[in-house]
Amino acid sequence: MYSLYWVLFIGIAVISWIVSARMQSKFKKYSQIPMPNGMTGRDVAEKMLRENGITDVRVISVAGQLTDHYNPVNKTVNLSEPVYASNSIAAAAVAAHECGHAVQHATAYGPLKMRSALVPVVSFSSNIVQWVLLGGMLMLKAFPQLLLIGIVLFAVTTLFSFITLPVEINASRRALAWLKTAGITNYQTDGMAKDALRSAAYTYVVAALGSLATLLYYIMIFLGGRRN
Repeated sequence: MYSLYWVLFIGIAVISWIVSARMQSKFKKYSQIPMPNGMTGRDVAEKMLRENGITDVRVISVAGQLTDHYNPVNKTVNLSEPVYASNSIAAAAVAAHECGHAVQHATAYGPLKMRSALVPVVSFSSNIVQWVLLGGMLMLKAFPQLLLIGIVLFAVTTLFSFITLPVEINASRRALAWLKTAGITNYQTDGMAKDALRSAAYTYVVAALGSLATLLYYIMIFLGGRRN
């Protein structure tokens, strides 16, 4: 049983590496293809927010690469420097995707509300879960409840990973639909934007599956300890 798990775990790790490398390759490729209208990531983001009637969200630049995100707390669309100032296909797709989250927030999209509600719990769990799991495995015979607590904490992070999937996929769908209807992308560039966002979505799928596989591993250890 454990050998089967390690085959699964290694398989997911390899797939994760392939998906991550493929995503970076796609973004590098589409970052070199300029938008026909010359709009930067900032321009695209501000236009999408404006056309969706969102006036209380700011678009700002943040350091790093692939650090783009929407912050519902201070209502900011944070675009990495290569996206913020670039007029590439990749920049337009990423900017629209992050604005898709802002639209979700403005329309009270259910899965986003669930994910936001879990953030404090996940933040707390992430800080202690590895130590609880380690202690639980070391003290499995004497105090099996500790490992069970660690499993529950880890299960919360796994649940968070799976709730993230519909949030990210929906944001991409909103982005692609708006890019097309607003005339930002055309028949030549629409497929490129879709390809870029699809590659990013795969990373979330693999991360969720990896988290689930790890959770099952800890459950197997707990059940094995109980039987012995």
